[in-house]
Parts: sequence; C-alpha cells; structure tokens
Amino acid sequence: MINTDQQKINELLERGVENIYPNKEFLESKLKSTEQLTLYTGYDPTAPTLHIGHGITMMKLRQFQDLGHKIIMLIGDFTGMIGDPTDKTSARQVLTRDQVLENCKNYKEQASLILNFKGKNSAQIKYNSEWFKKMSFANVIDLTSQFTVQRMLERDMFERRYRGEIKCIFCDNVFTQPYSTLSDNSTTSEGVDFPKITKCSKCGRTVEEMLNSNNNEKKLSIFTSPKPIYLHEFLYPVMQAYDSVRLDVDGEVGGNDQTFNMLAGRELMKKMKGKEKFVLTTKLLVDASGKKMGKSEGNMIALNDEPEEMYGKVMSWADDMIVRGFELCTNVGMDEVKKIEKEFKDADPRDLKMKLAYEITKAFLGEESGKKGEEYFVKVIQNKDKPDSMMELSPKEKDIVSVLVEAGFVKSTSEARRAIDDGGVKINDEKVLKIDVQVKSGDIVQKGKRFFVKIK
Repeated sequence: MINTDQQKINELLERGVENIYPNKEFLESKLKSTEQLTLYTGYDPTAPTLHIGHGITMMKLRQFQDLGHKIIMLIGDFTGMIGDPTDKTSARQVLTRDQVLENCKNYKEQASLILNFKGKNSAQIKYNSEWFKKMSFANVIDLTSQFTVQRMLERDMFERRYRGEIKCIFCDNVFTQPYSTLSDNSTTSEGVDFPKITKCSKCGRTVEEMLNSNNNEKKLSIFTSPKPIYLHEFLYPVMQAYDSVRLDVDGEVGGNDQTFNMLAGRELMKKMKGKEKFVLTTKLLVDASGKKMGKSEGNMIALNDEPEEMYGKVMSWADDMIVRGFELCTNVGMDEVKKIEKEFKDADPRDLKMKLAYEITKAFLGEESGKKGEEYFVKVIQNKDKPDSMMELSPKEKDIVSVLVEAGFVKSTSEARRAIDDGGVKINDEKVLKIDVQVKSGDIVQKGKRFFVKIK
C-alpha cells in the first residue's frame, strides 16, 4: 500500500537533500501516484563497519520504505575490490575477494538498525558480483563504449588530477586550472601551462596578481602539477552506472559526493532501457572547512560503536556541525531543527551538542542506548568519575604500551607511545610518564577521557 501523505512526502524531498535529478517536481509526482517505486543505494565493503555517513542515506531509504516503496541495499562486493576513485595522488588499494566478503559479513545486522528487513515490504540485499563476475571482456568493451573519456574527465576529482590545481595565496582556495595553450600571457610550472588571467573561483584574484605578490613563501605552492589517473579508475563509475541497469530501478539515493557516479547511471539507463531514473543526493556531514566525517578522514562513527563511544564522538564535533547533525542524523522534527538553527547563536553549544549526541545515539542504537551514552558522559567526562562498569583484561604483557594495544585503545605500539608522550594515559589517576611502566592486578588504566580497563 503506497502512502501519499503530503507532509511525509515533503519531509522526504526536503530533509537533508542536496539535489534531485531531473528535478524535485518529477520525483514528487512519482511519490503522489500509487506506483510502487524501486530504488537503491550501493555500499562498497571497503571496511568491516558501516558508518554514520552510510546511516544518513539509509535514513532517507527508510523514508521511502515507510511510504511503501521497494528498497534495495546493494553491496558492491565486486566494485569494492576496485574502490571509488579519490582526488589523492594514488589509486585506492585493490582488495581481494576474501577481504570484501569478510568486510561485509555484518552489514545486514548493522543496517537493520535503520532499514526494515522483515514483513511484506522488507528491504532486499543484493550483490553486484552477481552480474560482474559473469561478464566477458567483450561485454566490458561494449559497456565502456557507452561513455567517452571527455565524460569521465568531467568528474571533479579526475579533472583536478588531470589538469593540476592552483592554490590562491590570498584566500587559500584550491581550484582547477583551465586548459590553455602557451602564450605571452601564460606561465609554466612543471610542464603545466597556467594563463595569468585565470581567476580564483572564490575571491576573484588572478594568477598574475598571485605571482606579483610579495608573499614569496606562499608563491612557491601556487601550482600543483597533474597527478596520474589509472585506467581502471575510469571503470568504477561505468560499473556503478551498470548497477542501475541490472537492478532496473526507478531511482537511486546517495551522498552528494556520489553525484557523478549516480548521474552516469541515469545516463546509461536512458541509453540502454529508455528509462528516466531519478537521483536524490543527500547533504554531506561536514564541518565549516568542508572536512567530511568518514573512514578516509579518520573520524568515523561506526554503526556498531558502543553507546558511550558514539555519544562521546558526537561531543567532539565542531560546534558548526550541530544544526546539520540534527537535520541529517536524528529523527527530531524539522520544525524543532529550524528552531535550533534560529536560536543557535544565543544558545550554549555544549547543551545543544549533548542533546544532539543523545538524539544521534538514540536514532542509531535505540532510546536506552541514548540514555546510557548520556549518563556515561555526565558521570565520567563531566564529573570525572570512573564508570560503574568497565572492561577487564588479563594482559599477556604487563608493560603499559602492550596493555594499551591489547585493550584496543590504540592500533600500534608507536601510537601507544605517542599517547603516553602526550600525557593522555593514566594508571590509577596518575599520569604515566615512561613507556616501560608495568601494570599490576587491580590497576585501572585510562586513555583519554573515555577508555578505561581494569587489570586482572
């Protein structure tokens, strides 16, 4: 049964939404009809845990599901071996088949915190190896013939790596330099031609003004030379596009950083099936500088984090992420979110962030987890008490460095040494000053504000 409630449709179309293709009106008309739509989001198993960024798209999928539409969670067990290209110098590390299967083995359990996998309109899970592992080289050639190199270079990360970049010395904005030919009005750096009249896309100052500046130190880093693009990286958006065709969907949901890939699928659907696929992109959870929350940035909130850890991580967010966090990661009504945004400048950011941390933990782990995370934060972080219960460990080695690694508080001995050098490790409330300190039974080891272990 399709629900066409206008208020719920408006919430779906507006909350956390960056763009809708071909347009909002097209999707709205679909949602108002009694037609059951089929849509999907793809998740590459490049790590063993889904994170809060995945959770944002899943919350949007759940809105569609609650209106009666068919949801597919596509696990990219084939595309995940290649990895979505980045704007970094080197290509992503290629994963083995065994690695991606190991990574995604708990994805359904984690996703079930948000999506409904039971009942008549249960979400489905599919794997794109189902079709890619059967493709011949002739099939691959036929598929790639649907796209041009020029089309691939339109992707911003490919464009930046292919052309090189300019960093404005006046506002630090980084932008792509345009194609050009050598002339009297150009300057060359590392074999790349930059027209002097090129303007910064943010402040409007020209390259000539940058070169004539007295800031000699910054002038040395104006130009960034092109970076290599590996041929297999072009195949990733082609493969993601083909996912849409094989699933024969009406639409796709994904983060705004996936716009190029999803529109490639929209283009391929028109060519191969004559079908108009909608694309809905969600806003990204970023701070004021544009830094994204996720695996690659090292600040990931995993969907299988403990309540205390999830709550504490939200409390470490920058204040400028509070309003967007309420919109993207909670079930708080949009009327209240708009009220929070209006009152944000005059409110105590700590109190708002505590409310945000509770609502996020509640949304992803349940109401009891939200309360548990808040109680722990107030007791241990604010009041500096020790938690009522903590992990116990019978360490194989008694030195503090080995204990930190075995407890899982750090990933390596070098990271453990850095934590000690920075003054972030205590034994029985006494700061550890040397790396050769030994622990004994009954000791309580603490790293930072949130991590405690009792030695048995």
